[in-house]
Amino acid sequence: MGDRRAAQRTSGARLVAGAPVRAGVLAVLLAVILMGLLAACDATAGPATATPAASSAAPGEVDAPTAAPSAAAPQTPAPSTAAGADAAGGLLVRTESQAVTAWSAATGEEKRLLATIAQTPQAAWVGDWVDAGVARDQVARLTSAAADSGTTAVLVVYAIPGRDCGLHSAGGVAADAYAAWVEAVAGGIVGHPVVVLEPDALAQLGDCDGQGDRVALLAAAARTLDEAGARVYLDAGHSGWLPVGEAVARIRAVGTAHLAGFALNTSNYQTTADERAYGEQVAAQLDGLGFVVDTSRNGNGSNGEWCNARGRALGEAPRLVDDGTALDALLWVKSPGESDGTCNGGPAAGQWWQEIALELARNAS
Repeated sequence: MGDRRAAQRTSGARLVAGAPVRAGVLAVLLAVILMGLLAACDATAGPATATPAASSAAPGEVDAPTAAPSAAAPQTPAPSTAAGADAAGGLLVRTESQAVTAWSAATGEEKRLLATIAQTPQAAWVGDWVDAGVARDQVARLTSAAADSGTTAVLVVYAIPGRDCGLHSAGGVAADAYAAWVEAVAGGIVGHPVVVLEPDALAQLGDCDGQGDRVALLAAAARTLDEAGARVYLDAGHSGWLPVGEAVARIRAVGTAHLAGFALNTSNYQTTADERAYGEQVAAQLDGLGFVVDTSRNGNGSNGEWCNARGRALGEAPRLVDDGTALDALLWVKSPGESDGTCNGGPAAGQWWQEIALELARNAS
């Protein structure tokens, strides 16, 4: 508008200068006209740059982009922010997982069903399928995201020697390398994540060769992770596996000084009610040690099978718990949709199985 106003003033001066006799009258008329034009310009002209409109997104949501994203570019849920932490039970929602990839590629009803998995907080498993340096970096990214967003990350450390007694999830690092592997992983910890330590390791204690001094290995791992800031929950099987007294004895053998508690029902289907009752009995004999329960696939309870059981359902939403009991959290430790192994028609352990993911979500609807 500044240039337009200057042009108007120059034009007016030329008109006045060119009038020989009635210059006074014309000057007055031109002045009146110019004042009117300038007033009109001021009323209609906007500021040089537009002020963006205030965001309409609710706290914790992501504003819609100005331009629609390409249809080929999958949209992933953002990590929980501090404002959205309550909606996620205080837990970090991961943005990279097999569930997120499947949800991003799906359409229609399948996309809706898979969203119930992809957009729910669940644990990230850290194991010997990557080297220790990569594992450390993965842990650093996840725990940093949680610290930045005011949420809690959930990790599973899964590399014990003689893992799964050679069954579907066989593997683990060598006994003489395990302590160093755990130290490397612990080096990536930021803040205070929940760490479920070695699913099945305590319940399978002595069941097969190749375990090394498993009690000592677990004790050292708990100490290393605890000293790095983690809240360590030693996996202790579930209510249908070890009697209460045996679970207590094995946890005591490892030691409780570096444990926040113990974990129950990892990758299994026992009901939350059964696990809570069992957990309270174990905790009562361990000076009130806390416990967490995996509810990822226990919505329909157990049918007696443990490997890719059919007819099951997603369980109760994960969340941190502070209700005066020994229960510290309900968690999705096992990622729903990831296979337990080549059983009941499933692919190799850990691989994505869309069929069972949809079944779990549909049965919970």
